[in-house]
Amino acid sequence: MYIAIEGIDTAGKSTQIDALRSNYPNAVITKEPGATAIGKEIREMVLSARTQSKKAEFLLFLADRAEHITEVIEPNIDTTMIISDRSVVSGVAYAFIQGEISETAILHLNRFATNGIYPQKVFLLKLTKKELEYRLSQKKLDGIELRGSEYLLKIQDALIEAAKLLKIELVEIDATKSRDAITQEILDNINNGL
Repeated sequence: MYIAIEGIDTAGKSTQIDALRSNYPNAVITKEPGATAIGKEIREMVLSARTQSKKAEFLLFLADRAEHITEVIEPNIDTTMIISDRSVVSGVAYAFIQGEISETAILHLNRFATNGIYPQKVFLLKLTKKELEYRLSQKKLDGIELRGSEYLLKIQDALIEAAKLLKIELVEIDATKSRDAITQEILDNINNGL
């Protein structure tokens, strides 16, 4: 089974992936962007906010996604649980927000980059504006977080829209709940799907 944990920055994706690692010790734990050698370089470029063109940023994410599918997802998809921190859903959502590329092009280019391989289930850790602003105030912000809470909340809405357009099952989870409650909700949902 290939699942992804999605959510805007500070939603708790890493925390939940760590918890899932304990429950699925043989799972392949991965992430987008940055799970491959080339992906690590791409991730650094994107997070440093050096690109002047939003199209260039989009194409960098696609390059990472293509490598990720080839190196990590395809070799494991039929044999083991794959748990990914972000996925094609994020890629499509961020591209929607940029507004420089048509919806049709975004969907076609992502299908091309992934060979049409998408997570079977996506868990979205959803934050309120109040909780997001509090969490952002507690950390040093990267290039994307510096765009502000309104931008991140638009991304959150776009994640929901992207999953619908990609026809991926999306499970929305209240990210303000306790860590253990969120983990249990994810585990229950995975077990119901097996």
